[in-house]
Amino acid sequence: MNSENHDALVVGGGLVGAAIAYGLQRQGLRTLLLDEGDVAFRASRGNFGLVWVQSKGLGAPHYQRWTRGSAEEWPSLAAELQERTGIGTGLHQPGGVHICLSGEEFEKRGDYMARLQREAGNLGMEYRMIPGAEARDMLPGLGPKVAGVSWTPYDGHASPLYLLRALHTAFTGLGGRYQPNARVERSTAAPQDFSVEAGGIRHRAPRIVLAAGLGNADLAPRFGLSAPVRPERGQILVTERARQVLPMPTTTIRQTEEGSLMLGDSKEDAGFDLGQNPEIMRQIARRAVLSFPWIAELNLVRAWSALRVMAPDGLPIYDQSERFPGAFTANCHSGVTLAGTHANRLAPMIAAGALEPEMAPFTARRFDVRHAA
Repeated sequence: MNSENHDALVVGGGLVGAAIAYGLQRQGLRTLLLDEGDVAFRASRGNFGLVWVQSKGLGAPHYQRWTRGSAEEWPSLAAELQERTGIGTGLHQPGGVHICLSGEEFEKRGDYMARLQREAGNLGMEYRMIPGAEARDMLPGLGPKVAGVSWTPYDGHASPLYLLRALHTAFTGLGGRYQPNARVERSTAAPQDFSVEAGGIRHRAPRIVLAAGLGNADLAPRFGLSAPVRPERGQILVTERARQVLPMPTTTIRQTEEGSLMLGDSKEDAGFDLGQNPEIMRQIARRAVLSFPWIAELNLVRAWSALRVMAPDGLPIYDQSERFPGAFTANCHSGVTLAGTHANRLAPMIAAGALEPEMAPFTARRFDVRHAA
């Protein structure tokens, strides 16, 4: 079997792995990105596309800081990718809103946002709770059933597919090696010495990053790591193209650069089933029409489901192996939102050989009862 040496191996060619691989290659490390191929679950290609802060990190201020930091990194990342590749990511970051369809929802949302602000501490968090009448002036066509919205200035959206293409193109443009259809078959692990067999080739490197989404659950133990992730199904509906009418994205509705509306935000415990549930689809459509009644006049042209990568508490998992230093794992369900920090902050830590202390709350050891005790 042929053998190749690299400075870093990244397992997983989706948004998480591609952002980290790009960041490592930009640091000057000869990086190999191994992509299982279209047999993978491809959460990146089913992503809704939000760059979202205001619904992240309740009870977990470290996650709020990490998410907010990534949203702040996004404009520079998008500009850099555009300059390197000529590919626009479709970033539009005018702020965003969460729509409340009843007075009870509006009150609960206000309590939620106030708590997020308190937990932000010195970082601060700017937000507004905007009643229905004012919100209708802000968002053309907002329906009469809307009791109000929450707004923050940090939110936005981008195209997951353009982002994925831009990251891959920028990575290979810097000399990174991309190997598709390369499922990891066998592996060995020792401190700063890792090998994997994929695509008929043995690859070796002193660093390895597991960013294989749901596949990390099986891969992580080989490298002295833990990734207790499970699938959570989400469904998305897409309308025909319409004139640009939404000035900003909402938690469940966004308008793409091409004019199509994407409707989503369902959460289902369906295992690895990628089927679609008509009742869930009806619920998504109903809430969209209550939010913006004019959506009922549009035709639905596409629908799909995808599997989020979820830890037991819904937060990301970032770890480095104590047994095999040089091995890292990255797990999250926010590959678009967190692309900025993955490329610009996490990758330099991995290149340096250690996660910074601020990353300690993200360890999978938080699920170890003995550790927690």
